[in-house]
Amino acid sequence: MLISALLKGMAAGAAGATALNAATYADMATRARPSSDMPQQTVETIAARTGHDVPGEGEQRDNRLSGLGALSGIVTGVTIGAVAGLFGPLLTRLPVVISGPLLGGAAMAGSDVPMAKLGLTDPGSWSAQAWVSDAGPHVAYGLTTVLTLRALRRS
Repeated sequence: MLISALLKGMAAGAAGATALNAATYADMATRARPSSDMPQQTVETIAARTGHDVPGEGEQRDNRLSGLGALSGIVTGVTIGAVAGLFGPLLTRLPVVISGPLLGGAAMAGSDVPMAKLGLTDPGSWSAQAWVSDAGPHVAYGLTTVLTLRALRRS
Protein backbone atom coordinates (compact mmCIF):
# COMPACT_ATOMS: atom_id res chain seq x y z
CA MET A 1 0.00 0.00 0.00
CA LEU A 2 2.80 2.43 0.92
CA ILE A 3 4.80 1.59 -2.22
CA SER A 4 1.68 1.96 -4.35
CA ALA A 5 0.95 5.39 -2.84
CA LEU A 6 4.55 6.49 -3.46
CA LEU A 7 4.55 5.26 -7.06
CA LYS A 8 1.20 6.89 -7.82
CA GLY A 9 2.49 10.10 -6.27
CA MET A 10 5.68 9.95 -8.32
CA ALA A 11 3.69 9.47 -11.52
CA ALA A 12 1.39 12.36 -10.58
CA GLY A 13 4.44 14.51 -9.75
CA ALA A 14 5.96 13.70 -13.15
CA ALA A 15 2.72 14.79 -14.82
CA GLY A 16 2.78 17.95 -12.72
CA ALA A 17 6.40 18.66 -13.68
CA THR A 18 5.41 18.35 -17.33
CA ALA A 19 2.57 20.85 -16.78
CA LEU A 20 4.95 23.23 -14.97
CA ASN A 21 7.43 23.06 -17.87
CA ALA A 22 4.67 23.57 -20.44
CA ALA A 23 3.32 26.61 -18.55
CA THR A 24 6.84 28.02 -18.23
CA TYR A 25 7.61 27.57 -21.93
CA ALA A 26 4.23 29.04 -22.90
CA ASP A 27 5.03 32.11 -20.77
CA MET A 28 8.45 32.40 -22.41
CA ALA A 29 6.92 32.14 -25.88
CA THR A 30 4.12 34.59 -25.11
CA ARG A 31 6.25 37.26 -23.46
CA ALA A 32 9.46 36.51 -25.39
CA ARG A 33 11.31 36.26 -22.10
CA PRO A 34 14.53 34.29 -21.68
CA SER A 35 14.76 31.15 -19.61
CA SER A 36 15.91 31.46 -16.02
CA ASP A 37 19.47 30.50 -15.18
CA MET A 38 18.60 29.98 -11.50
CA PRO A 39 18.51 26.14 -11.73
CA GLN A 40 22.01 26.11 -13.26
CA GLN A 41 23.30 28.60 -10.69
CA THR A 42 21.85 26.44 -7.92
CA VAL A 43 23.58 23.31 -9.21
CA GLU A 44 26.84 25.20 -9.68
CA THR A 45 26.71 26.69 -6.17
CA ILE A 46 25.86 23.39 -4.49
CA ALA A 47 28.62 21.62 -6.44
CA ALA A 48 31.17 24.28 -5.45
CA ARG A 49 30.14 24.29 -1.78
CA THR A 50 30.33 20.51 -1.55
CA GLY A 51 33.70 20.33 -3.26
CA HIS A 52 32.42 18.66 -6.42
CA ASP A 53 33.40 20.25 -9.71
CA VAL A 54 31.07 20.10 -12.69
CA PRO A 55 33.31 18.76 -15.47
CA GLY A 56 34.02 20.52 -18.73
CA GLU A 57 34.90 24.04 -19.80
CA GLY A 58 33.05 26.81 -21.55
CA GLU A 59 30.01 25.80 -23.53
CA GLN A 60 30.41 22.12 -22.62
CA ARG A 61 30.24 22.92 -18.90
CA ASP A 62 27.38 25.39 -19.42
CA ASN A 63 25.39 22.72 -21.26
CA ARG A 64 26.04 20.22 -18.50
CA LEU A 65 24.87 22.73 -15.87
CA SER A 66 21.74 23.45 -17.93
CA GLY A 67 20.91 19.75 -18.07
CA LEU A 68 21.58 19.24 -14.38
CA GLY A 69 19.45 22.28 -13.54
CA ALA A 70 16.52 20.91 -15.56
CA LEU A 71 16.92 17.48 -13.99
CA SER A 72 16.86 19.03 -10.51
CA GLY A 73 13.45 20.53 -11.31
CA ILE A 74 12.13 17.14 -12.40
CA VAL A 75 13.49 15.53 -9.23
CA THR A 76 11.79 18.21 -7.12
CA GLY A 77 8.47 17.66 -8.93
CA VAL A 78 8.59 13.87 -8.63
CA THR A 79 9.65 14.07 -4.96
CA ILE A 80 6.84 16.48 -4.03
CA GLY A 81 4.50 14.16 -5.94
CA ALA A 82 5.73 11.14 -3.97
CA VAL A 83 5.02 12.95 -0.70
CA ALA A 84 1.60 13.97 -2.07
CA GLY A 85 0.95 10.30 -2.81
CA LEU A 86 1.41 9.53 0.88
CA PHE A 87 -1.08 12.27 1.75
CA GLY A 88 -3.46 11.25 -1.03
CA PRO A 89 -6.44 10.58 1.25
CA LEU A 90 -6.17 14.07 2.71
CA LEU A 91 -5.60 15.74 -0.66
CA THR A 92 -8.61 14.01 -2.19
CA ARG A 93 -10.87 15.26 0.63
CA LEU A 94 -9.92 18.88 0.02
CA PRO A 95 -11.41 20.69 -2.96
CA VAL A 96 -9.06 20.79 -5.96
CA VAL A 97 -9.07 24.60 -5.86
CA ILE A 98 -7.43 24.34 -2.41
CA SER A 99 -5.27 21.22 -2.70
CA GLY A 100 -3.85 22.15 -6.12
CA PRO A 101 -2.49 25.57 -5.15
CA LEU A 102 -1.29 24.19 -1.79
CA LEU A 103 0.72 21.52 -3.55
CA GLY A 104 1.94 24.06 -6.08
CA GLY A 105 3.08 26.25 -3.19
CA ALA A 106 4.98 23.30 -1.71
CA ALA A 107 6.73 22.74 -5.05
CA MET A 108 7.50 26.45 -5.34
CA ALA A 109 9.00 26.44 -1.86
CA GLY A 110 10.96 23.30 -2.77
CA SER A 111 12.75 25.20 -5.50
CA ASP A 112 12.77 28.80 -4.26
CA VAL A 113 13.77 28.28 -0.62
CA PRO A 114 17.06 26.51 -1.46
CA MET A 115 17.92 29.25 -3.98
CA ALA A 116 17.23 31.93 -1.38
CA LYS A 117 19.19 30.05 1.31
CA LEU A 118 22.14 29.81 -1.08
CA GLY A 119 21.97 33.58 -1.55
CA LEU A 120 21.12 33.32 -5.24
CA THR A 121 17.82 35.20 -5.08
CA ASP A 122 15.73 37.30 -2.72
CA PRO A 123 12.01 36.64 -3.26
CA GLY A 124 11.28 39.73 -1.16
CA SER A 125 12.74 41.88 -3.92
CA TRP A 126 10.84 40.22 -6.79
CA SER A 127 8.46 42.27 -8.92
CA ALA A 128 4.81 41.29 -9.25
CA GLN A 129 5.58 39.99 -12.74
CA ALA A 130 8.37 37.79 -11.38
CA TRP A 131 5.99 36.32 -8.78
CA VAL A 132 3.38 35.59 -11.46
CA SER A 133 6.03 34.00 -13.69
CA ASP A 134 7.03 31.70 -10.82
CA ALA A 135 3.65 31.08 -9.19
CA GLY A 136 1.61 30.41 -12.34
CA PRO A 137 3.57 27.34 -13.48
CA HIS A 138 3.68 26.04 -9.91
CA VAL A 139 -0.11 26.28 -9.65
CA ALA A 140 -0.28 24.33 -12.94
CA TYR A 141 2.03 21.76 -11.29
CA GLY A 142 -0.17 21.50 -8.21
CA LEU A 143 -3.46 21.22 -10.07
CA THR A 144 -2.11 18.64 -12.51
CA THR A 145 -0.49 16.60 -9.75
CA VAL A 146 -3.63 16.57 -7.61
CA LEU A 147 -5.93 15.72 -10.52
CA THR A 148 -3.60 12.95 -11.69
CA LEU A 149 -3.30 11.59 -8.18
CA ARG A 150 -7.10 11.54 -7.87
CA ALA A 151 -7.43 9.69 -11.17
CA LEU A 152 -4.76 7.15 -10.18
CA ARG A 153 -6.34 6.55 -6.77
CA ARG A 154 -9.68 5.76 -8.45
CA SER A 155 -8.08 3.20 -10.77
